[in-house]
Amino acid sequence: MSALPEGYPIELERKIALRDGSVVSIRPILPDDAARLQELHGRLSRDTAYHRFFAIVKRLPPDWARVLATVDYRRRLALVVEAPARSGAELIAVGRYDAVGEPDTAEVAFVVQDSWQNRGLGTILFEEILRAAAARSYRRFRAFVLADNRRMLDLITRFTRVESRTSEHGVTELVFGLLPERVGVSA
Repeated sequence: MSALPEGYPIELERKIALRDGSVVSIRPILPDDAARLQELHGRLSRDTAYHRFFAIVKRLPPDWARVLATVDYRRRLALVVEAPARSGAELIAVGRYDAVGEPDTAEVAFVVQDSWQNRGLGTILFEEILRAAAARSYRRFRAFVLADNRRMLDLITRFTRVESRTSEHGVTELVFGLLPERVGVSA
């Protein structure tokens, strides 16, 4: 791996324990992770990939992977989760935020590999990306969620303060704020 990019927030690197006792690592994404994003996408079920991209994307195109792996760590940040595997560490989840052009507002999204779901990882990743965004002065968030993605809708509703919720053509747009007691920052 090459030298860390300028602005890389090393303070976001850490180990986390999941409900089942598994220990995984979370860290900011690196440009070198593009191919690993493609590998992760290849391990997602059709439903999980559809819930993330709202389309059937059988293979994550290399140019998409490069764009997703290249962030500035302020206006665009992604956190990846790695688990030990035979061939080294395997990417199993990614969460991100992107500034949307409105003051203090960012769009968030994340995906967890199917075999790692139901262990609390989605909740941890969601909180970590909100915490990282809040540390960079983002206080409002937007997420576009397929209306049938009950797990994601429930997660956002449980752990944030929903300000607005609109649905159109099977997609629900949520605008929400932080709950200080959940994220550990003042809103």
